[in-house]
Amino acid sequence: MSSIQTIIIIAVVILIIVVIALMLWVNRRQLRAIEVIDAAVNEIEKMHLEEDITRLDKMDLAGESLTTLNTWRKSYNETSTKKLPRVQQLVEEAAQENTTYKLFKARKNIKKAQEIIKPTLEDARNTKAVFTELLESNKENQMQYDALIKVYHELRKSVLAGSFEYGAAIDQIEDQLASMESDFEEAKNLSSQGDHVEAKRVLSKIRMALGALQKRLPKIKEGNHQLEVVFQDQLRELSDAYKKMVSEKYYITDIDVLKRIKEIHGEIDDARKLLAETKVDELAKENKKISGEIDELYTALAKEYKARPFVEKNQNKMLTLIAHQQAASKKLVEKLQHIDESYELTHGELEKSKELEKEVNDMNRQYTVDTQSIADGKGVYSAIQDSWLQMLDRLREIDQEQAKMSTDVDGLYDSENVANDSIKRFKQEVSLVYRRLERRNLPGNPDSFVQMYTLVVNEIGHVSDELSQVRINMEKISNELIQISDDVERLKREADDIINSANLVELTMQYSNKYADKDAIKQAQKLAMQLYNEYNYKDALDTIATALEKVEPGSYQRLENAYYSEQRE
Repeated sequence: MSSIQTIIIIAVVILIIVVIALMLWVNRRQLRAIEVIDAAVNEIEKMHLEEDITRLDKMDLAGESLTTLNTWRKSYNETSTKKLPRVQQLVEEAAQENTTYKLFKARKNIKKAQEIIKPTLEDARNTKAVFTELLESNKENQMQYDALIKVYHELRKSVLAGSFEYGAAIDQIEDQLASMESDFEEAKNLSSQGDHVEAKRVLSKIRMALGALQKRLPKIKEGNHQLEVVFQDQLRELSDAYKKMVSEKYYITDIDVLKRIKEIHGEIDDARKLLAETKVDELAKENKKISGEIDELYTALAKEYKARPFVEKNQNKMLTLIAHQQAASKKLVEKLQHIDESYELTHGELEKSKELEKEVNDMNRQYTVDTQSIADGKGVYSAIQDSWLQMLDRLREIDQEQAKMSTDVDGLYDSENVANDSIKRFKQEVSLVYRRLERRNLPGNPDSFVQMYTLVVNEIGHVSDELSQVRINMEKISNELIQISDDVERLKREADDIINSANLVELTMQYSNKYADKDAIKQAQKLAMQLYNEYNYKDALDTIATALEKVEPGSYQRLENAYYSEQRE
């Protein structure tokens, strides 16, 4: 036997083994499918739907319940007489064919059986659920009926006992209770006739109506309490309080209280219509609005009532304060008018004081109007209180402004004295500077010093003339005195520089005589003396000091240090 033949034989054997294995796998798989179908058939049979139908027939169902029973009975009959026998037949054939390994035929029958059994099982389960519900509906309805009728009776008893608490809504509530009673009768009749499905629907309607009414009743009661008790008491109280306040000469202009009370009574009448229709949400919204309007009236009355003690307590105090400030204002104006004759008031103090005086006088006129209104019984205390509080704040501000103004102008006298003293002192200082230079016996003074000296003398003379005027401007003079003070100090520094430079020129010239044989020194001495005689002391010093430093470095610095050390001693 050749190798090729051997391979072919092996391949055939393997193929046969594979085919056999495949057939065995398919056989077992299809057997499991048959078992699943059998299990579904057994599940349907164990539902005992026929027994449920028998029990339901004994219940003498009617109406919707009977219609439901007949519908699902038809479905069950079709299942039991047609679908299940057909499935059982297909399964038996498939089992036989599967045993004899007629696998393809068996598979075909299994598929047909599966297509039938799947929807049939679902229908059977739904049928069982409906039959169970129908069987239990009578018992369940009875339990629900008993529970609801108990709640209904308790609710009705409570409503009738406290009918006055619901006001205009009582008729609507009783109508709803009567409608529920009719529904109870209907549910009872339907149950007795065997129409348990319809009875259950009616009971569900009753349960919802009862629940809704239970939720609304407290809101209705509260709404009616507000309309008939709370609001009525508050409006009576407001009316009485207002009339009493009018008799006690309170006067309210912001709001017509009695007219507003009448309008609110009209709003309460409108709210009663909502109550009668048991529109609880709209009623609550309307009551909240009415409550807010009543609060506004209380606030208006309380505002006047609270303001009166303040006005009565501070009436005399206000008169005293205004009179005091009037006197102070008049006195300040007179004072400033007198000062204005001697001094220029550069910040408009006189005009401002007159404005403040007018403002205080206006307050006095308003105070007179207010007190007359009170005497006539037409004083609005809250408005007067607000006005007087503003007046008090403004009077404090005016008093502070006037006090500051008075203090500022009082300082003009002192400022004038200081200015005169300053002018005297500046004249003395300038004179001392000039005499000091004269005592030094210098050839003359530099032009810059002479110009500065002339400027300072003229400035002092100008301010002195201003101070001798009938009406002077102290602010301007004060600024000019500051400038003069700076210029006098500058003049002193220039005089010091002239004297120090001249002294150092003389010292340096004397010391440089040590090197008089040197041409550079001779020339520097000659030029320095020329500059000295021309009053140019600083350049003269620079000239001789520079030449000396070249001949003897550091020599001038020693001379300068020694000179200033001696000056400081």
